Amino acid sequence: MVAAYLTDAAAALSSDGRAQFSPATLSRWVSSINQIHTAAGLSAPGRSEVVRRALSGVRRSRRTPPKRRSPLLLADLRTIHAELSPSLRVWPDAMAAHRDGALLLMGFAGAHRRSELVALRMRDVTVHPADGLHIRMRSSKTDQEAHGAVRALPFGRYPATCPPCALIRWRRVLFAFDEGGRRAAMNEVHRRGLTAEHCCRTVDDSKVDADPGGDGGQPAEQAPVGERWLFPSIHKSGRPGAGPMSGDAVAAMIKRRAAAAGYTPAQVDLLGGHSLRSGFVTEAFRAGADAHSIMRQTGHKDPKMLEVYAREHAPLVGNAVMKLDL
Repeated sequence: MVAAYLTDAAAALSSDGRAQFSPATLSRWVSSINQIHTAAGLSAPGRSEVVRRALSGVRRSRRTPPKRRSPLLLADLRTIHAELSPSLRVWPDAMAAHRDGALLLMGFAGAHRRSELVALRMRDVTVHPADGLHIRMRSSKTDQEAHGAVRALPFGRYPATCPPCALIRWRRVLFAFDEGGRRAAMNEVHRRGLTAEHCCRTVDDSKVDADPGGDGGQPAEQAPVGERWLFPSIHKSGRPGAGPMSGDAVAAMIKRRAAAAGYTPAQVDLLGGHSLRSGFVTEAFRAGADAHSIMRQTGHKDPKMLEVYAREHAPLVGNAVMKLDL
């Protein structure tokens, strides 16, 4: 029955004539069916030979390479930041620009998945005097039981690409809006300056653990500061929303910022929420980092998973062809 179900689904076509379901989707269905049966004390039908052969046949008939997201490297982030900078001083673009700048740098340096970024609250991120940022990961794709872990993001050499600086600037602008609305937020921007110098060495985190004061731009139903979403949705008027960004919104933001920075439509189409995590791994391999040190930041359990990034985006790193005197 399961084999017939897969065969029928594999033959389904969408309106443009393409296959409606990919082999990966069918494999996930089988995995779900197996889990439900196992939980009920029954044998998993997906492990039977007839189902395995059905899946194998679908994979063979769809021999197309998977569409992987292109990595955003450090040079790409600098390019996007250069395009982003003018918006930091203009209302209402300033709110989204500060948020996006912090999200891009933290997502890259922390090798975060987009689901991890949108799940962060203010209290999950603290400025450490020696390490930079300490990010409390309450759960993740590889930590479904929420044991938790701390991921550190170091101080950057340059103010424009320093994750702690970006986070602090975004947090200050957001708190200013809470207390006095648009005018207070823009006064904060112009009073503090932008990215000409570091601001990460002199910061007070006490605000995060206290209830916000004032009634300027803050909604009446606003939660205590520490429980606020770190990356909230932002209305086109510049007003922060009560809820967090969605994972799809993160991917759309990355595409939008890259397009504004001059990337071609073909390049933009290959970008997504995973581009930040992929970019970290690729940049780290190119800089000579070993798999173990990369896994400490990414949280991967198996170094084989990193081989995908190395093979796709850094094919010459550790490759014997570089030893040849061509």
